[in-house]
Amino acid sequence: MRQKELRLALICYGGVSLAVYMHGVTKEIWHLARASRCFHAPIGGDLTGVARVYRELFQTIEKDCGLRLRVLPDILTGASAGGINAVFLAQAIQSGQSLEPLTDLWLENADVSELTDPDAEPMWRYAKIWAQPIADWFLKRPGNAVSESVSPETRDEVRRKVSRLVRGRWFNPPFSGDRFSSMLYEALDSMAASDLGPSLLPNGHPIDLFVTATDFRGHAEMLRLNSPAIVEETEHRMPIGFRTIVKDGDDGALADPLELVTAARATASFPGAFPPLMIDEIDRLAAEQGRDWASRGSFLSRVMPMHVRDGTIDNVALIDGSVLVNAPFGAALNALNNRSSQREVDRRFVYIEPRPDRSQSVGDKADQPVGFFGAILGSLSTIPREQPIRDDLERIEKQSRDAERLQRIVMGLRPEIDRAVEKLFGLTFFLDSPNPKRLGNWRAKAQQAAAERAGYAFGAYAQTKFTAIIDRLAELTLSAAPELTLADSGLIAEVLRRALAERGLEHLTEEGGGASERAIAFFRAHDIGFRIRRLQLLARRLSRDWETDPEISDDALDLARGKIYEILALYNKADESAVSSDEFCKLARECVENPGAVLDYLERTRLLPESDLEAERMFAEALDAMPKNLKRRMLLTYLGFPFYDVATLPLVQSDRLAEYNPVKIDRISPDDARSIREGGTQATLRGIEFYNFGAFFSRAYRENDYVWGRLHGAERMIDFVTSTVEGGLPETTVRHYKRAAFLAIIDEEREAGRCRHKLLETIRGEIIDRFG
Repeated sequence: MRQKELRLALICYGGVSLAVYMHGVTKEIWHLARASRCFHAPIGGDLTGVARVYRELFQTIEKDCGLRLRVLPDILTGASAGGINAVFLAQAIQSGQSLEPLTDLWLENADVSELTDPDAEPMWRYAKIWAQPIADWFLKRPGNAVSESVSPETRDEVRRKVSRLVRGRWFNPPFSGDRFSSMLYEALDSMAASDLGPSLLPNGHPIDLFVTATDFRGHAEMLRLNSPAIVEETEHRMPIGFRTIVKDGDDGALADPLELVTAARATASFPGAFPPLMIDEIDRLAAEQGRDWASRGSFLSRVMPMHVRDGTIDNVALIDGSVLVNAPFGAALNALNNRSSQREVDRRFVYIEPRPDRSQSVGDKADQPVGFFGAILGSLSTIPREQPIRDDLERIEKQSRDAERLQRIVMGLRPEIDRAVEKLFGLTFFLDSPNPKRLGNWRAKAQQAAAERAGYAFGAYAQTKFTAIIDRLAELTLSAAPELTLADSGLIAEVLRRALAERGLEHLTEEGGGASERAIAFFRAHDIGFRIRRLQLLARRLSRDWETDPEISDDALDLARGKIYEILALYNKADESAVSSDEFCKLARECVENPGAVLDYLERTRLLPESDLEAERMFAEALDAMPKNLKRRMLLTYLGFPFYDVATLPLVQSDRLAEYNPVKIDRISPDDARSIREGGTQATLRGIEFYNFGAFFSRAYRENDYVWGRLHGAERMIDFVTSTVEGGLPETTVRHYKRAAFLAIIDEEREAGRCRHKLLETIRGEIIDRFG
C-alpha cells in the first residue's frame, strides 16, 4: 500500500468582515484533518456529518487506488481578522479541541452592536441630537455609501447601527479592546472545555502558527551599510509566532491562552475601530480571569525583545497586522526549514481569497472622483489587502523549481554513486555485521574517497560547508542575544570567520586534495547539518524508492523510518540544548568583542562526541533488525552520502534542506468553487458590501458568508484530496462526494439551528438541482 502525506500551509488574508467566510473555509480544513486522523487511528468515537464523508473518501482512495493518504495542516499564518482564524485553527489542530466556539464568536459577537465600547454608546435616545442631521446626510443623501454598497433589504439595519456610532463617542475608537479580548479568551476557554481527543497531527510532528502585527511606535533595528557601517532604523513589523512539537500525553496547548489572545487581538486591531493593543489590556484580562500568566516574561522577550531591553513594554501599541504584511507567505515558506518526512509528501500552500474579482478597489468607481470616505476606507481596508502577492508566489515557485532540479540531479547521480560505493565496500568483510566502530571506519573511508573523486570541486564544497556552518552559528548567537539590536547575523558571522582564520582555518583544503586536519576537526565539531542531511536522504529513499519494492515488507520500512527519526531527533535538539543556558547568553552578548569564547562554548556543548556515538549505536541496532536486502541498501546509501553531498551542497547553498519537495500553490475562493452556484463572489457573498464591512452590520450576512465558506471549503478540500491521486478519480466519484459533503453541511447547520432555515433550504434546493 503506497502512502502519502498531503501537507497544507494555510495563509489567511486580512479581509475585514470577509473573515467570516474564511472561518467557514477553515472549518472544513479542520473537519478534513479530523477525518484523516480517524482514518489512520480511530480514537474518540465515530465521526458524523461532513467529517464522515471525508473519511469515506479516504477509504475509497485506499480501496480503488492503493493509496493511503493522510492530511496534515501543519503551517498556519494570518493577518488581521484572518489571523484570528489561523490562531483558532492552529489551537484546534494541535489540541484536538472543537472549532465550534469560534463559529459562535463570529456569528454572535462579530457585530458592531456587540463590539461597541459601553463608553461609546449613546447614553439616551436623544444623545447628540444635533449630530442626527449629519448622520442622515451621510447615510441617506443621494449616492451615499450605504445606498451604493448595501442591498436594499439590509440598508435600514446598517443605517441604524451606523447612526448609533455617529451619535456615540467621537474621536475615539468605537469598539472596546477589553471586550474583544474577553470574547477571544472565552472562545478559547470554550474550546478547552469541548476536548474531542488527541492532536490531529501525528506524534513528533511540528505545527507552526504565525500572525502579523504592526508596532505603531516602532522599535530600533540596526542596518548594515558600506558607509557608515551601522545605522539605526525604526522597524514597525512585529511578527508573533508559535511553534510546538506534537507529543503524546502533553496538555495539548499550543501556547498559554493569554498569548494566543494577544496574537489574535493584536493582528485584528483595525485602525480607528479598535484601540491599539497594549499589554496592560492582557494583564487586566488575566486578573479578571484569575489566571497566572507565568510565561509572560519569556513570551514578551521572544516577541518584542527590543522593548524588553529598553524597558518600553508599557508603551508598546500594536495595531492591525495587515497594515504592513497582509499575506504572510514568507513566514509559511520559512517554516518549511528543517521539516522532515517519513513518506512521500505533497506540499500545498493554500490561500483564501474571498474577492478575486477585483479590477479596482472596493467601493471605487473608475469614472468618478475618489470620495472622502472612499479614500479613507480604501486606504485602510482594501488597498493593503489587494496588494498583489506575485512576489511571494514567484519566490515559492523558484524554491519549487530548485527542489525539482535537486531531485533530478540526485536521480542522475544515483547509478554512478551506487557503483562507486559498491566498488568501495562490495567485498568488505563484515559488511553484513555493522557495529558502531565499523560504521565509523567505513564512514571515514567513504568521505575520503568522495573528496578524492571530487577533485577541484571539493574546494567549493568545503567552502560552502564552512560558510553554512558559520552562518548557522551566527544565527544561534544572535537568537541568544537580541539585545545586540542587529538587523541580521551578518556582523556576527564576520567576526566568527575572522576568529577562525586566526586559528588557521583560512584555508580548508590540502594541496593534494581533501580537507585539512584543522578543517576536519572543525567539521567534526560543528557540522550538524551534514549528519541531518545524511539521515534525510535515508528517510527519502525509505519513503519513495523502496516503499514499492515487494521484497521489503511494510513493517520493515516502518521500523527503519522510526529509527531514522529517532536519530534525527537526537541531532535536531542539539541547537536548543546548546543555547538555552545563561552562560551562552552572556557570551553571545559579548561575541563581537570575544568571538573565540562563543566558538569554544559551542564546540564543547553543541555537538557532543557522545551524540555521534549514540547515533551510530542506534543506526547499527536498526540495521541489525532489518531484513538483509533492506540492510544492505540502507548501509550503502548511508556510506554513499558524502558523494551526493559533495555534488549537491554547492547548488543548494544551505546546510539544511527543507522538505525537499516542490511546493504547489492552491487558492480557495468563490470563483474556484462553482459546483453549486455560478457567479463567484458577487453571486454568493454579502460581506463584500459597505467596503467589506457588511457582515459586521448584519447577522444574516454573517450566516450567509459562513455557510458559503463551508461549502466552498468542502469543494476545494475534495479537489485537493483527489488531486493527490495519480490520474485522479472518476468524475462521477468526485461529484458523488461533493454532493454528499454539501448536503452533510446543510444538515449539520440545520441541526445546530444557528443559521436561518430559508437560507439553508434555498441552498439545498440548488444542490439538488445541480447534482440530482
